[in-house]
Amino acid sequence: MPGGRTGLVAPNGAGKTTLLRLIAGELTPSAGSITIDGTLGYLPQDLPLTAEPTVAEVLGIAPELAALAAVESGDTDERHFTTIGTDWDIEERTRAQLDRLGLGELPLDRRLRTLSGGQIVSLGLAAQLLRRPDVLLLDEPTNNLDLEARHRLYDVLTDWNGCLLLVSHDRALLDRTDRIAELHDGEIRYYGGNFTDYEQAVQAEQAVAEKNIRTAEQEVKREKRELQQARERAARRASNAQRNLGNAGLPKIFAGTMKRNAQQSAGRANETHGARLDAARNRLDEAGRALRDEQRIVLNLPDTEVPAGRTLFAAEHIRFRFGDRELFAGQGADLIVRGPERIALTGPNGAGKSTLLRIVHGDLTPDSGTVTRADGRIAYLSQRLDLLDADRTVAENLAATAPHLLAAQRMNLLARFLFRGSRAHLPVGVLSGGERLRATLACVLFAEPAPHLLLLDEPTNNLDLVSVGQLVGALESYQGAIMVVSHDERFLAEVRVSRRLRLEDGRLSDDAGIPAEPPAPK
Repeated sequence: MPGGRTGLVAPNGAGKTTLLRLIAGELTPSAGSITIDGTLGYLPQDLPLTAEPTVAEVLGIAPELAALAAVESGDTDERHFTTIGTDWDIEERTRAQLDRLGLGELPLDRRLRTLSGGQIVSLGLAAQLLRRPDVLLLDEPTNNLDLEARHRLYDVLTDWNGCLLLVSHDRALLDRTDRIAELHDGEIRYYGGNFTDYEQAVQAEQAVAEKNIRTAEQEVKREKRELQQARERAARRASNAQRNLGNAGLPKIFAGTMKRNAQQSAGRANETHGARLDAARNRLDEAGRALRDEQRIVLNLPDTEVPAGRTLFAAEHIRFRFGDRELFAGQGADLIVRGPERIALTGPNGAGKSTLLRIVHGDLTPDSGTVTRADGRIAYLSQRLDLLDADRTVAENLAATAPHLLAAQRMNLLARFLFRGSRAHLPVGVLSGGERLRATLACVLFAEPAPHLLLLDEPTNNLDLVSVGQLVGALESYQGAIMVVSHDERFLAEVRVSRRLRLEDGRLSDDAGIPAEPPAPK
């Protein structure tokens, strides 16, 4: 792998994390070898969330800090100087690195278990940067990061001068790489440029593949036609020759020789055309293998249509206490959802975005204030995607939520969500993240009654890029209102959000800082 920043992409389950673990030495290859030129750092996807180590211990600087404290107190033991080495400024360098990642105020003696998931990811990255490895491996580094933390990480990695290999579904991060390494069908292919360049290159490849398939199909048809015509000509010649031989009254030995020659000629022609047909079929197979199976979801959802002026949800001066913390400041939060608008709810981690979605859905009741919901269903897809019964199959879950559909209609519907044949009869508990999302969407969108307001909490978390595209395809057909919490700006653009709200420091407002109300209907 060349130096610079490389993004590794592939569908979930293709082996991206396994490849990183092989490079990091956590796994041993069954064949072949791996060579690292220099030191290596690795930030895995699954970081400990409840561990006891302190921030200093995670950063790997606890011994140096202890030695510095001992020397400053007057202890001149040689071991302390050996531990410190040349790192007399280790605390200052650490603070500078933490500050770049938004952790400048984090006490170095604070326990890991008291940090948020986003803080732990940023801390893990800071630990790797302090070690200054020659090769750095990152597995989904933006997971659990809010938008501000993501942009800080983008800036840090843009300045990275070593060799970087990262696995991510964050397209904004992948657009900051120098090349894309694609793991496809067990092989790695490199594409120069960032992720957008990679997408364009793949689209161009697919356009060529589709053209080659059309050409190969025409060749197969032509060779089939020519083979059939050759057989018909040979049959006519054989029939004519047989008739002519009978009329000519030639000796049997001459007649037999002429008949064998005609058969051999027909056989050679048949063999030639057959070989050409086989070659054309091989070219068609080769062209077909180059065409990717990028399945998309296309739906028709007329029952989800919402009139433009209809108020679906209204909250006035709502307050909610979460533990010892008041979630909404001042007089509380006001929120109106009207018509088929698409709302992006943003804000830092811990601001209360998921709690607000649960209040809108009705899972939680405000401590004060008024809430009004219009007639109609509000559907909520949490980050855990736990709406379905994990022990039931996909088809059984759909039957439970859409009993008004006939069995044949349900199977046809599931096929449109890419659950075909035996896939529709798999238990939900064994599905991948993308499959579980598709199953949940099928059950939510076609339930009786259909939802007029759809609440989505970080729907692209842990989805591969193909699954994100399938989600966008499903939402394109949805005609109701959407309120989505997401840090994925590209996804928000693709689902065409029409309004943005921000929840920060207990205040819910739009991006211009005015109360969170939509424009009055025309």
